[in-house]
Amino acid sequence: MIGRMLWSRAWLVFRLLVLSAILVLLVGPEWPAFGDDAYRFQTIVGRERRFDFVTWTAEALGKKAQAALAGSHRYLPEEDRRAFVLAYLEQIDAAQRLEAAIDAAFVDPTVADPVAATAELAAERDAIRAELAARQPLAEAIVQQQVAALLAEEGLALSDMAWPPVMMTTSPVPYMLIVSPRDRIAQIDSAALVPGLTTDEKEVLESAVFAELDRSALVVPIGGLGIYPAMIRETASMNWLAEVTAHEWAHHWLSLHPLGVRYLDGPAMRTINETVASIVGLEMGERVIARYYPELVPPSVETTPAPAEPDEPEEPAPPVFDFSAEMADTRATVDRLLGEGQIEAAEAYMEARRRVFVSHGYNIRKLNQAYFAFYGGYAAEPGGAAGPDPVGPLLRELRAASPSLQAFLRDVGGITSFDDLTALHQKRTGEEPTIQ
Repeated sequence: MIGRMLWSRAWLVFRLLVLSAILVLLVGPEWPAFGDDAYRFQTIVGRERRFDFVTWTAEALGKKAQAALAGSHRYLPEEDRRAFVLAYLEQIDAAQRLEAAIDAAFVDPTVADPVAATAELAAERDAIRAELAARQPLAEAIVQQQVAALLAEEGLALSDMAWPPVMMTTSPVPYMLIVSPRDRIAQIDSAALVPGLTTDEKEVLESAVFAELDRSALVVPIGGLGIYPAMIRETASMNWLAEVTAHEWAHHWLSLHPLGVRYLDGPAMRTINETVASIVGLEMGERVIARYYPELVPPSVETTPAPAEPDEPEEPAPPVFDFSAEMADTRATVDRLLGEGQIEAAEAYMEARRRVFVSHGYNIRKLNQAYFAFYGGYAAEPGGAAGPDPVGPLLRELRAASPSLQAFLRDVGGITSFDDLTALHQKRTGEEPTIQ
């Protein structure tokens, strides 16, 4: 009797499980259907091309923990710390030059045996790379401390320590596959790809997105990512390293506030986030260089007196090609054409303009909607791919109206929409924003 009861209950449970499975299949699957665009995009990217953030982060945190426990940067005099970082960057430059020479030999058809021809260069490179690996934790700890000290002076600290703590590491960074609709400019999807993709591999991915999803796509290089610790592309430039370290720290700070939490809430929020981080990066980067590396401060632009008028009229000099202004004009025209529904005309125009840029020395591989969706999100300076987007001017004017960087960040940290930005701008400047 008991056995029959157990069997009856087991059979009932089995039937309920089958019924539940049928209902799940018929009513609402939680995974993307095979025809869903998101699923198709993931299929195009493929697992083997995706960057492994979990492994990278675990390794980076392990290295940072070792460096923090050692803490040797705290006991070095400031001049020694400065010299250590500069020597480290010089070694990076030497390694990169050797790697460029080796790469050139391998693509040179006149070099019969590139391995043998570059053996000495490779040995020299390997020796430098081994020294760099040993020096990297200390060099990064010093730069982190220098950026953190100036952030603390701005009041962006908790118990005299920059908060969140400045933490970054340099390494090969992933490429990003950016996706935009063809009928408007907006980043609607992206994927982080492994470093080292060839141009052919990039083209295959972009073409697949275009053919299968009817969307614009572009594989772009990046300078860094605001994961924790921040991932920054290896560089021999202290100016660039200081700026990007502060830029990525700004993303860490924003992630603890409404603006950062809403990073993915549409193109406007992404542009606001990136522009705020760029403003912080530019300002703090300049301050780090002025404080710790004054010899690297870029020379100020000096005005030269106009020459005396010649007796004979001279031929006027050809106008200087202004990349930023030309790209802003290009963006404005593309927005107009797409707004009129002229997708093919806009794409043909972008290709024609790309050739103009290339003829002036700007080797843009592909100029399309995805290009503007990505690069247009950085509007800390006038012009460029952002074009007439109002976010940049509004945030620059807000920063100018703020008594400090801390006050600026406290203000913008609470933004949850573009309307919030315009309201904040009017409140702080007393002026009605002009939206083009």
